[in-house]
Amino acid sequence: MLILAKAAMAMMLGFTLAIASGLVFIPLLKRLGIVQTVSRELNKRHLQKDGTPTMGGIIFIFPVILSLILLYINGSIEMSYNVFILIFVFLSYALLGGIDDFLKVKFKNNAGLSIITKFLLQMIIALVFFYLFMRSGGKSTLEFTALRLTIPLGWTFGLFILFLLVGTSNAVNITDGLDGLCTGLCAIAFLAYGIISWNCGWLEGYQEIAIFCFLIVGSLLGFLFYNSHPAKVFMGDLGSLSLGAALATIAILTRHELSLAIIGGVFVIETLSSFIQIIGIRQFNHKVFLKAPLHHHFEELKWSEGDIVKVFYVAGLILAMAAITYGVWL
Repeated sequence: MLILAKAAMAMMLGFTLAIASGLVFIPLLKRLGIVQTVSRELNKRHLQKDGTPTMGGIIFIFPVILSLILLYINGSIEMSYNVFILIFVFLSYALLGGIDDFLKVKFKNNAGLSIITKFLLQMIIALVFFYLFMRSGGKSTLEFTALRLTIPLGWTFGLFILFLLVGTSNAVNITDGLDGLCTGLCAIAFLAYGIISWNCGWLEGYQEIAIFCFLIVGSLLGFLFYNSHPAKVFMGDLGSLSLGAALATIAILTRHELSLAIIGGVFVIETLSSFIQIIGIRQFNHKVFLKAPLHHHFEELKWSEGDIVKVFYVAGLILAMAAITYGVWL
């Protein structure tokens, strides 16, 4: 019961602070002119979103960090080495996404940082992560618990970390295309990892990692109050990159890396749809989807934005429940 009480408290704290943060930051973002420039290539319905405040990720990032500080001061949590790694990656990717968003706003386009610059910065973060992880006694192995198989990766585990961080953060970023879509799916994913983390009693700081997850769930639900259709604010790369990187970090720390492909199954499908579309156009001069990623394909089929989001939520919830069953129960 204590675990449920802590989880409920964390979600309530995150939710309350996110609601309050939205009341402060949304008017501030408008006043500073930090607004979205919508591409003319998207569905015409998206043109109505032009001028909506962006970089709204601060609305759920700030409550999470503030909550952790308050809980630490109160003696409710301890700052372990693993929690430090998680916060480092979370804030590093938030900073990276924030710089990208700032450049987009400043030059009023969707270019932002170049692909090479963004990849180099992500590689630096991954290298620091790898160093801290190995220093903490982490094992550079990949485990298939269902097959009772352990594969030693050695130094290539650093490449694996880079792949997960870059892949997951960009997959979440790709999915951030409809009001509330990415926010709700991330809330479901962090809820799943919160439950899984609390089952990792062997891991130093496992309770704090779980509380971190539940804080994000509550904060995202608070952000969803402003981000659901019609959205009053977008999370921007500031939010999506930090969320994706945090998911990957938790998966690595809890040694549930493979579960990430299931919990984040919708993110994977969205990314694959974009990849398939690119291959189809470049190699065969033919579109596989009406528009990619997949949520835009359904828009072209005249689905309402709300219906697309609901269907994706259901898919994300089913996949998350399957991953929890495997990661905790079986």
